[in-house]
Amino acid sequence: MRIVVIGGSGHIGTFLVPRLVRAGHEVVNISRGTSTAYTDAPEWARVRHVVADRERQDADGTFGATVTALEPDAVVDLVCFTLESATALVESLRGSGAHLVHCGSIWRYGKSRKLPIAEGSDSAEAPLDEYGIQKDRIARMLKQETASGGLVTTTIHPGHIVGPGWHPINPLGNLDPEVWTAIASGRPLRVPGSGTEMMHHVHADDLAQAFELAVEKRDAAAGEDFNVVAPTALSVRGYADIAAAWFGQTAHLESVTWDEFRAGTSEGHADASWGHLDRSQCFTIEKAKARLGYAPAYEPEQAVLESLRWLIDNGELELPNPLKV
Repeated sequence: MRIVVIGGSGHIGTFLVPRLVRAGHEVVNISRGTSTAYTDAPEWARVRHVVADRERQDADGTFGATVTALEPDAVVDLVCFTLESATALVESLRGSGAHLVHCGSIWRYGKSRKLPIAEGSDSAEAPLDEYGIQKDRIARMLKQETASGGLVTTTIHPGHIVGPGWHPINPLGNLDPEVWTAIASGRPLRVPGSGTEMMHHVHADDLAQAFELAVEKRDAAAGEDFNVVAPTALSVRGYADIAAAWFGQTAHLESVTWDEFRAGTSEGHADASWGHLDRSQCFTIEKAKARLGYAPAYEPEQAVLESLRWLIDNGELELPNPLKV
């Protein structure tokens, strides 16, 4: 198939594009041309690159034409964040026979009500922020589009994406490197909440696997949405315990109120922690396993460790103690 990947140079595309090439597909990557994949792979030499500024072309109504002119059998959209942008692409592709696979987010769900959270259930409350609201609206629009006989679509909802090349969401639900410093040195870690709050990561290559399966199993994926995460989720307490052991340490957690936590960190880190921990999410992947054959290779802690090792080895994270694993 000829597969057009929109935004293929980012987290997911770093693993997805080489997978698609290895599977024998013709791959076209649409990007702004300002970045490259996080890790190199020989398959990129066989990828056609098209430079396009989606935001600008969406504004002047030409982005859909840019995509359809490439005559794709499938389009994987990794960088769509508004209902208007998604609708414009659907309207351009409608009638082309292409299959649109959209990257959503588990933040289409709000606070957990029942665990694990399943697609199409009452397991979670409504989304909490504009990003999640838009992702939810897009997913609902795409599902209705296919149900009404229009464009064949599929939505993949990733968890907290982790892999070599970028910082993972840490045990406090943010990207503060000082959290890793405290864990590596055995210092007390100030934890807001109960410590039982859940976070659900996914390795970028496992996520890429799900996108590849959705493309190749069009009939099974048509009109569906899938939560794609690791086989298990991590609690704050469990995550900290596991991570401390990587450095030969024992986690020492100090329970604090949210006000106390906010007073001891930046506004951005505090807001990120609240966003992850207040949701306290854990998801089931049974639908993706049953319909697509999704088989994640990474437990969440394995994915985080791989990411952390890359950051340390590449001088992007300096810690007081070395990894012992």
